[in-house]
Amino acid sequence: MSIITKSIATADREARYLSTGELNAIHQFYQGGANRLGLATILTENEQQIIDKASLRFWERVPDTPSNSGSRRRRASCLRDLGWYIRLITYSIVLGDIDPLAEIGVNGVKEMYESLEIPLPNLVEAIRSIKEVSLELLTVEDRVEVAPYFDYLIQGLIP
Repeated sequence: MSIITKSIATADREARYLSTGELNAIHQFYQGGANRLGLATILTENEQQIIDKASLRFWERVPDTPSNSGSRRRRASCLRDLGWYIRLITYSIVLGDIDPLAEIGVNGVKEMYESLEIPLPNLVEAIRSIKEVSLELLTVEDRVEVAPYFDYLIQGLIP
């Protein structure tokens, strides 16, 4: 839930106006909006490059994985999933909140991958690879903004 939605929901539940602190937090959220949109744009525009580099990095680290078994279908599914996670990260960056990652990216995903016999440690390593490559595209300041979203996802997927 974004800071705006949280603030309004809390104030409404308490039947009060937004406090000065809440209004200031919302103001800061809006001021950071252009930067968040810029970060999401960088990741979106470089998605294929991120996927290509991250998958090579991943397969160097974990060569014995179902996605590197020679099956074109498994490999394509893995690459598709990497793009899916980048997209979830961009949603979270734009919102300034982890909700898309929590609701879509973590809850239920463990069971899905286990049922597909994809080792969760391998998935975690793939997300780490995406994180590394993505952060290489950003300034040090922007890395500080983006890295926690990847870290939240990684922590949520650790078995």
